[in-house]
Amino acid sequence: MTRDLTITDVTLTPILVADPPLLNTAGIHQPYTPRLIVEVFTADGTTGLGETYGDTKYLELARPLAEQLVGRQISDLNGLFGAADEVAVDASRVTGQVDVGGLRGVQTADKLRLSVVSAFEVACLDALGKALGLPVHALLGGKVRDAVEYSAYLFYKRSGENDTWGAALDPAGIVEQARTFTERYGFTSFKLKGGVFPPDEEVAAVKALAAAFPGHPLRLDPNGAWSVETSLKVAEELRDVLEYLEDPATGVPAMAEVAAKSGVPLATNMCVTTFDEIKDAFTQGAVQVVLSDHHYWGGLRNTQQLAAICRAFGVGVSMHSNTHLGISLAAMTQVAATVPNLHHACDSHYPWQSEDVLTERLTFDGGKVAVSDAPGLGVALDREKLAFLHQRWLDDDGTYKDRDDAAAMRLTDPQWTTPAVPRW
Repeated sequence: MTRDLTITDVTLTPILVADPPLLNTAGIHQPYTPRLIVEVFTADGTTGLGETYGDTKYLELARPLAEQLVGRQISDLNGLFGAADEVAVDASRVTGQVDVGGLRGVQTADKLRLSVVSAFEVACLDALGKALGLPVHALLGGKVRDAVEYSAYLFYKRSGENDTWGAALDPAGIVEQARTFTERYGFTSFKLKGGVFPPDEEVAAVKALAAAFPGHPLRLDPNGAWSVETSLKVAEELRDVLEYLEDPATGVPAMAEVAAKSGVPLATNMCVTTFDEIKDAFTQGAVQVVLSDHHYWGGLRNTQQLAAICRAFGVGVSMHSNTHLGISLAAMTQVAATVPNLHHACDSHYPWQSEDVLTERLTFDGGKVAVSDAPGLGVALDREKLAFLHQRWLDDDGTYKDRDDAAAMRLTDPQWTTPAVPRW
């Protein structure tokens, strides 16, 4: 019997999810962060799930796109991009500044569209997999690994309400945080979000990690907060302990200079976030590892295309993370399982998130997430949890509907503004 996989409805549910007070160069995470949960429904009763940013500028694009999908087949994935191109973007929403949600560089209308399309593509793949009785990785060509390795994502942080982690504002605090990650989840590599304190203090923290966890891969990411001179100084001090240095400086020319003069591998999720940005970065040798993010790139299939291009240029590939829930982690794991040249542990904020919309949280075993062979993404929506988090969004007066790390920092430092780069 032929199944009718025509999309009959698309539901968009914006939510606010609790977030701990994690510090970065732009400020500090607010108590709640917005996410958008996408559900597609087909004529035969199949449903699919997707997730992306929930800030209002993404909602404004998601709503008209959702309307255009009704009547299409869930297998018409290429048609998603054509439909998205027809959705107008409010020019006032494209600021040209760093996107705080991922600290990913200059915003453009196309980047906004791709971040929205990614959730719809994942939802369609989830539904298609369920309809065919296949996991998403099978729809993407099949898995090449049974588990995907993730890295502990360390942050300088303050203490917060209902926070079991405690503060981490010095090298000792960062090492203790790393030990907690290792004990709870079995991580064997560590990434520190930098750009918060003067570089010498962050160098000391990385050296403390190297002493506490000898031989374990370490990364440092100041989100482009340093000058070329500072980047070279840090690279020299940490060259013997870093797996790679992530976005030490802002822009391809600065990154290329640091890469050429330091000899330390550089990773990015800021100067290469679209296909148009690949040519200059790769031909100038600005990056040696691209941190893919299926939200940025427009979905799982584009992530595979990016990985293939990286392989052709001899550039490494791994995965960047934003403040995501289990749907996004499941999607990351499914596509990461299909990428042969993924040789670095992926990033994930998931251990920081105490709330989710799934009936069962994904788990890390030895720092890895097992690749589900269940149909679709292999996850199920908990509608009571979804409703609770959506009600929080409805009750919000607008304080948290758009992520603003600088506003959160101003609660304790009224004069705070997002620093100009280079900060040091």
